[in-house]
Amino acid sequence: MVEKKIRQIFIVEDHPIFRRGLVDLIDQEDNLRVCGTARDVSRALNRIGRAAPDLVIVDLGLKGSSGMDLIQILHSQAPYLPILVLSSYDEQVYAERCLEAGARGYINKKEAADLVIQAIADIFEGNVFLSPKMTAVILNKLKAGPAAGACPVRNLTNRELEIFTLIGKGRVPGAIAEKLHISAKTVYSHTERIKEKLDIRHSSELVRFAALWVEREIP
Repeated sequence: MVEKKIRQIFIVEDHPIFRRGLVDLIDQEDNLRVCGTARDVSRALNRIGRAAPDLVIVDLGLKGSSGMDLIQILHSQAPYLPILVLSSYDEQVYAERCLEAGARGYINKKEAADLVIQAIADIFEGNVFLSPKMTAVILNKLKAGPAAGACPVRNLTNRELEIFTLIGKGRVPGAIAEKLHISAKTVYSHTERIKEKLDIRHSSELVRFAALWVEREIP
């Protein structure tokens, strides 16, 4: 009798209760084991190399660091290491960005308990995993081209979206620069491009729009 291969999963998630739930859910499977966890990018990068996982699960909303940055770093260092994203962020804004950065799947946290095992299995079979809703969105976009009236936030680059989100959370330029390890001048340049892409003239209007977007899209 041939034994099943045990696949090793590494989890990067900063919420301890959700992280514990993921560990328990995965370890219940006969052919899956959690080989390590981390709550931020620096710990993840230090531990993933030693753990040698077969797949990494990454949350985008890590405290003090960016899950998107981790995806890009891991993909550049180990392009064949599959990455599955679990996030509470709007799938229609972030899923395609994550795939472009190197992820192989995206699940909203609200659906994680029902879909994570299926997603892991699909990715190990060489497929990309998205929710049926997001798959339909992408297919329709490919058929029809860019949709008229689509959310303009989608046109922002990853860095612009990161700054836009921080603005919506009430961060001032100096605090944004410190958090992202860039200069205040760079923050200003990005902010001006954001205003141009969103057709916003005044900074006060940008702050209001960003705050409303964050309130609606980011739990």
